[in-house]
Amino acid sequence: MRDIILIAPPAAGKGTQAKLLSSKYQIPHISTGDLLRAASGELGDIVKHTMESGALVSDDLVLKLLEERITKEDCQNGYILDGFPRNVSQAESYMKLLEKLNKPLGDVIYLDASKEVTQKRIVGRLSCPTCGAVYNDQIDESKPKKFGTCDKCNGPLSKRSDDNLETFEKRYQTFMNETYPLVNYFKSKGKLFTIGSGISKERTLSEIEKIINRG
Repeated sequence: MRDIILIAPPAAGKGTQAKLLSSKYQIPHISTGDLLRAASGELGDIVKHTMESGALVSDDLVLKLLEERITKEDCQNGYILDGFPRNVSQAESYMKLLEKLNKPLGDVIYLDASKEVTQKRIVGRLSCPTCGAVYNDQIDESKPKKFGTCDKCNGPLSKRSDDNLETFEKRYQTFMNETYPLVNYFKSKGKLFTIGSGISKERTLSEIEKIINRG
């Protein structure tokens, strides 16, 4: 089993695919947020102090936490990186870490979805606070049968305050400016695979599995 890095624009399904792959192949799903929340000992104290002060945790500290995590026994058969590396500088640091640990670079998978599709997924997202069901009022197959009402429990549907066009535009531009250059970076390493993720999570998972199981 290879280590997997997932790269994707907002709402392209990166988190969903990471969870599905982690469950299917029994390998850890590692996100930057999880690393920071799980930090303990001396590194944990530094992270806590940094975050409480309102400052950003440095790349060096994230790399130390990542090294600590991927050298644990449950990562020996592979792991999934979600949200790291976020830019080319982090990717270069990660490559140096792999060299230090004598580990090869695994598969880097870009989940490609158009801006139009990802915008609809975010701006149209509706959820039921009662049962957790999720709908979308801009995608026909995901609309609730009755406007504003959950199909499953008849509870009222709500929209997150940050699921708006302005926030989406900011997130999308940040991705294009900071993270998208990773596509060319890893392509130059001969390790990049691109999968269209604008149709369904089932089809996307099937395409990822073809890459993983290619032999």
